[in-house]
Amino acid sequence: MNPSVTEPISQAFERTKQILFQPFDLGKWCLLGFCDFLAQLGEGGASSFQFPGGGPGAPGPPGPPGAPPATPFAQAVAWLQGNWTWVVPVAALALAAVIAIVALLTWLSARGRFMLLDGIVRNRGAIAEPWREQRTEANHFFVAKLLLTLLGGAAALLAAGVALALAWADLMDGQFRGGSIAALVVGISLMLVVALALGLASWLLDTFVLPAMYLRRGGVRDAWDAVRHEILRGHVGAVVLFLLMQIVLSIGAGMVGMAVICATCCLAALPYVSSVFLLPIAVFMRCYGLCFMEQFGPRWTFFVRQDEPPLCSVCGYDLRMNVSGVCPECGTPIIPSAIPPPPVV
Repeated sequence: MNPSVTEPISQAFERTKQILFQPFDLGKWCLLGFCDFLAQLGEGGASSFQFPGGGPGAPGPPGPPGAPPATPFAQAVAWLQGNWTWVVPVAALALAAVIAIVALLTWLSARGRFMLLDGIVRNRGAIAEPWREQRTEANHFFVAKLLLTLLGGAAALLAAGVALALAWADLMDGQFRGGSIAALVVGISLMLVVALALGLASWLLDTFVLPAMYLRRGGVRDAWDAVRHEILRGHVGAVVLFLLMQIVLSIGAGMVGMAVICATCCLAALPYVSSVFLLPIAVFMRCYGLCFMEQFGPRWTFFVRQDEPPLCSVCGYDLRMNVSGVCPECGTPIIPSAIPPPPVV
């Protein structure tokens, strides 16, 4: 088997047309757009904190007579040392609040990702049913995603701490010397390593593990084992090419998205509205990943074709005429879309 990264593009394009335009259903668009809106929660954000009393940049206490004036960094350190009794509790509460908000957004995003995937695979716009049906898998995915996010944040803080330790003496003296240069080199290098590792792990989780969880109704560990043994093993080159192709397609999708935003006078940049306007891009990118995975055998079939019999994703049992909801051979729950409706006579 030699998986292609170009053939799934045309397949994903045709699948996107079938889902969104054949026929065009505004209600389905709005529902799928809401699912995509939830799926994108927590992708970015910013925060700020103002120090009371003018902050660490405010003038500090005067030093000994004849001593050089303290640098802003030294003033900040002195201010923290003098106010640590309330700074530490406030910082701990702020950190807990940030983690709680990140956890909530990650949970909603996990539910939205499974709902959107269900809508694409089953060609429907629905909220309540997939919310209930994929609850267990989405919660498992949420835990894995949150742990990955917290691990990445901790690694980034550790890298920043190492850089700060290297530059500490220079910062206290207000000089740019060898320590500052070493801090920049080491800090940037560590940050790049953390970003690449976190990005790759998140990409594998979203692109392969999530669909495997949905298809096989299992947890993160079982889905990862299936992906590792059946997709990654022996096909690392094809997966790398697939990643590069996704990057190229994402750049093109970003250009299209900017054109749509400009054409709508930034209306398409509003929350949720952007998910509806740019829904074809989200559906196409997900379909591209699913079509790529379908090349790895019948156990990875997401979209049933009329000329192919539906098979169980675990044991390969023929599911034609099966209405029980489970595979009679191994007991695996069956995705309703895996059994096409009987032909009309």
